[in-house]
Amino acid sequence: MARGNLQLRWFGVGAGLLAAVSLALPAQADAQHHPRHKDDYKHQVEKLEETWRVAQLNDDIDSMDRLLSDDYVGITMNGQVVTKMQQLDRMRTRTLVLSKIQLEDVKVRLIGMTAVVTSLAEVDGTNDGTPMHGNYRYMRVYSRLPSGTWKITNFEATRVGEPGPRGGRPPHGDGPRPGPPLGGAPKSQSQ
Repeated sequence: MARGNLQLRWFGVGAGLLAAVSLALPAQADAQHHPRHKDDYKHQVEKLEETWRVAQLNDDIDSMDRLLSDDYVGITMNGQVVTKMQQLDRMRTRTLVLSKIQLEDVKVRLIGMTAVVTSLAEVDGTNDGTPMHGNYRYMRVYSRLPSGTWKITNFEATRVGEPGPRGGRPPHGDGPRPGPPLGGAPKSQSQ
């Protein structure tokens, strides 16, 4: 009889633990979406953006290595697709040298445990030995691991306007410059 009571007691403890865990998981998920947590996460990502910017300017490969996820994929300013190792090699071999990264219009958007950062960056440096100056819109994506660590998983940069007297900005804000429609030159009105 004692053995049966012990089994029932263990069954009761196990069922109680299972119920507690089942109730705690939704509460934990709700806590992740609590406004205070969202603000905390945004602040964490903003600090990581500054850490990344400083690491690039100082050729701090170790910091960049820690920030990039192992499955990182980036699209460079020139449209080249690079992995984590390729990105780190570009910095290590000084294929890409950045002397200025000035950010404005930085926005962090949280979607679950993913942060999407967009910004306008004025960049100076060299790429493959060619001087580079201009403004770029970029998007960087961070994923928050179960450990609480944020990792950069994706990046893409797009040039805004052409280099020129206004520092590469288009004449009327950030929008695209007017030009011919896709498919060629505009058709003549006399046709």
